[in-house]
Amino acid sequence: MKNVTVTLDEEVARWARVRAAELDISVSRMLGDLLQEQMRRQVTYQTEMRQFLVRERRPLNADGSAYPSRDELHDRTNLR
Repeated sequence: MKNVTVTLDEEVARWARVRAAELDISVSRMLGDLLQEQMRRQVTYQTEMRQFLVRERRPLNADGSAYPSRDELHDRTNLR
């Protein structure tokens, strides 16, 4: 583990101490868990985006049919 010094506003530090106590963990552990979760989300997003971008592109109308007109797309007669 690596030690890091963090500067917080007094109000934020007070809230963090109370919240950590509610969770029965240290402020350091709480911040470490938070940062680890942020890192995991970023890595997951980047991995999924790469997988999406390498996929073969397909037309929206794979069967070769014509796209609907603007009026057909925005027709709301059944909703009234």
